[in-house]
Amino acid sequence: MTDVDAVVVGAGVVGLTTAITLAEAGLATRIVTAAPPAATTSATAGAIWGPVRCGPPERCYGWARTGLDVLSALTDEPAAGVHQLSGHEVRASPKEPPAWTDLLPDMRVLGPGELPAGFAAGWRYTAPAVNMPVYLEYLLRRYEGLGGSVTAETVTSLAAVAAPVVVNCTGIGARTLVPDESLIPVRGQIVVAENPGITEFYLDHGNNGADYVYLFPHGDLVILGGTAYEDATDMAPRPDVSARIMRDCTAAFPSLRGARVVAERVGLRPVRPSVRLEAESLPGGRLLWHNYGHGGAGVTLSWGCAAELTSALLAAPH
Repeated sequence: MTDVDAVVVGAGVVGLTTAITLAEAGLATRIVTAAPPAATTSATAGAIWGPVRCGPPERCYGWARTGLDVLSALTDEPAAGVHQLSGHEVRASPKEPPAWTDLLPDMRVLGPGELPAGFAAGWRYTAPAVNMPVYLEYLLRRYEGLGGSVTAETVTSLAAVAAPVVVNCTGIGARTLVPDESLIPVRGQIVVAENPGITEFYLDHGNNGADYVYLFPHGDLVILGGTAYEDATDMAPRPDVSARIMRDCTAAFPSLRGARVVAERVGLRPVRPSVRLEAESLPGGRLLWHNYGHGGAGVTLSWGCAAELTSALLAAPH
């Protein structure tokens, strides 16, 4: 039927991580993908560790804890593009920190004198931040070093993929491929600018509205955002949105005034009431594993989901 044990469909952060984990467990794998890693939603992420826009909370907590351990260890690998980053989240209305912040040893709630003007709550912590284009290239090289291959191919039927095990890591593509109408695209847009010397992250959720403000420094560059537009699927950067992002980020960090814009990027978060991590049978005794719907937490959840999927696959009777 095929020369591999499993074919992973999709080469974003979830697909690459899953393929690496399977390969490191001794399975022969290959990836087929409609878009190369650099052209996936993953490439447009901020990205700092944190299980946001995903569910269910208790499962995501466990997956996120695995991700925190793995990403923290990768800060020692220069080629991975991962670094520990300190900063703060703020809220305009009173709110408790999310439960997952208890995984971060230095997390603390900000006192009234530490909050920026106009904010009612906030907390400070350090977490792994990921320079996504660098990280995706690192994952690709790591996978190829394990003997894995990545082939450009548009899959129109998961059942038609020739392999004993097919792993669906297609992100928002699963909406039409599965199909799964519970999977909603949530459009994100970022601006990449030259960093004037900012060393800490900043995240203002804007009371969970469609427009909010964040900033993640990655060395000489800084990622500015952001948006969360449900059911919007246009992929060209919107000039008015980029202008709003620059305005709001500059208001929070005046040193950004006049900073040169290097790039603008758009991605569609695959948001679902709960991550879909489960297997179903295919004809001929084959198996289809679904691993999609990670919302705004693909990087955060990827290692935990990959580990759970791999353990289940190895434990299954052959």
